[in-house]
Amino acid sequence: MLRRMLRVVLADDHTIVREGLRALLSADPQIEIVGEAANGREAVQLAEALRPDIVVMDLSMPELNGVDATQRVRSVSPRTQVVVLSMYATAAHVRPVLRAGARAYLLKGSGLSDLVRAIHAVSRGEAFFSPTVASLVLEAEPESPGLTTREREVLQLVGEGHSSAGIAERLGVSVKTVEGHRSRLMIKLHVTNVAGLVRAAVRLGLVDASPDGE
Repeated sequence: MLRRMLRVVLADDHTIVREGLRALLSADPQIEIVGEAANGREAVQLAEALRPDIVVMDLSMPELNGVDATQRVRSVSPRTQVVVLSMYATAAHVRPVLRAGARAYLLKGSGLSDLVRAIHAVSRGEAFFSPTVASLVLEAEPESPGLTTREREVLQLVGEGHSSAGIAERLGVSVKTVEGHRSRLMIKLHVTNVAGLVRAAVRLGLVDASPDGE
């Protein structure tokens, strides 16, 4: 009996990474790449439109990071599972995306066979983690600052260098609303200026500390 094809969307802001993943994963006769996204918003849109089985999700993407994109993918298409592929193996990166609903987390240094295994594992309802990540999952989780999804979104955009007016335009809200979010973020994160918000965005894994990104 023929097995059902697994329909996969690739979400990564680097074209060469998506092209490489497409070429490698397409070699598996059970995997069909049905779409590619260059940022988190596109990943959510494709998940809602295509209802894939799996989204292979990068964490550090512009506009909408992989954590919040994962949460939205799981909301608009509950049967879609998320496999995170990242170069980061810190608690600040791993734990939030697992809370958002990801079922697998692999480091970009993993072999192709691990990614294929992860895709098949989550399609069966199982979890899959790189060994380093698995140890973080088992550790006690520290308190989080308790940010809302919109506050995280605003914090990411601040961390990426966008002005209040630019953030308002991207999110379709007023500048006053954005300023309100920024004020609440400063209170919750115990910072007093934009530089403090940027450092918090880096610390929480919403933006990269390095200029070249992931």
